[in-house]
Amino acid sequence: MRVSSNVTYNDFIKNLGTNASKVQKTLNQISSLKEVSKSSDNPLLVSKIMNLNVAIARNETFGQEIKDSQDWINTQFGALQHVNDSMNNIRRLVQHSANGTQDVDEIKANRNEIQQEILGIVESLNTNFDGRYIFGGTNTTEPPFSVVRDANDAVIGIEYNGSTTEVSREIADSVVVDLPTNGEKIVGGSEMNDFLNGLIEDMDFYINNKERLSGIDRDSLDPDDPANADTLAELDRLDGWAQGMSSKIGDLDKRKGDIAEFQTRIDTIANRLKSAGARNETEKLSLKSTLSDRQDVDVAEKYMEYQNQMLAYQTTMAMGTKIMQTSILDYVR
Repeated sequence: MRVSSNVTYNDFIKNLGTNASKVQKTLNQISSLKEVSKSSDNPLLVSKIMNLNVAIARNETFGQEIKDSQDWINTQFGALQHVNDSMNNIRRLVQHSANGTQDVDEIKANRNEIQQEILGIVESLNTNFDGRYIFGGTNTTEPPFSVVRDANDAVIGIEYNGSTTEVSREIADSVVVDLPTNGEKIVGGSEMNDFLNGLIEDMDFYINNKERLSGIDRDSLDPDDPANADTLAELDRLDGWAQGMSSKIGDLDKRKGDIAEFQTRIDTIANRLKSAGARNETEKLSLKSTLSDRQDVDVAEKYMEYQNQMLAYQTTMAMGTKIMQTSILDYVR
């Protein structure tokens, strides 16, 4: 077969272009440290890399949700610790008032301190995290608890005004956790308010009537006279007042039980979030390792590949120089 100079020249240009493209591709890989820079380089590999990047982004979103939920739970735990401290102080004051030896001024001081503790409980339960109230259910923009006051503006209880629906967080694909945010469960519905109303009302009765009723001789009152019925009832209430206050300690312990049950739910969710966080971190490391294997280049290996390609390119150039120098005179000598 006859090979013309034009055929030789075209083959040379083709081979030179092929080697130059390989060198350029390897240089791009070394400079970018990436196996591919555009989809045409390797469509299947690019598709896998894109899917991995999406998975990593979702993993980071879930990780942030888990961290945010853990911070939320920790804030709740701290707030309930303050509530427990206030409840313990109220219990101490009720127990102190129930020993039957306190005078009116001491009961009044105890009542005033209990009212301050109620204000403290409401303040703790209205704690917010990142601008969101943590015990208001899904209603996180308004304070969920308010102080109940009587006609004289005296503190007598606590009222819940939030939502009864828990806040949900997605912490993994198709995995949702409900944060314990329904504050109604902390106060047992209206039970906490009813207890505090009764407690303050009993203490007010003692403060307002102790001295007056102590000056009345029960024996001088005819029990059959309807006009004495109210007075006798008040004397009976005063006589049983200390025992009634003692019984309130048991009621108070039930209210503390509601708070303890809520704290148990918080601990359970906290453990679940801790496990989810560990899984999320493991998945993140695995995804990034897989992405690195598919996307990142081995610099040492690529440099050796570059050296070999440069050698081939330079050899092609050298041979091309000799071919291009050939003329018609070389064939007629």
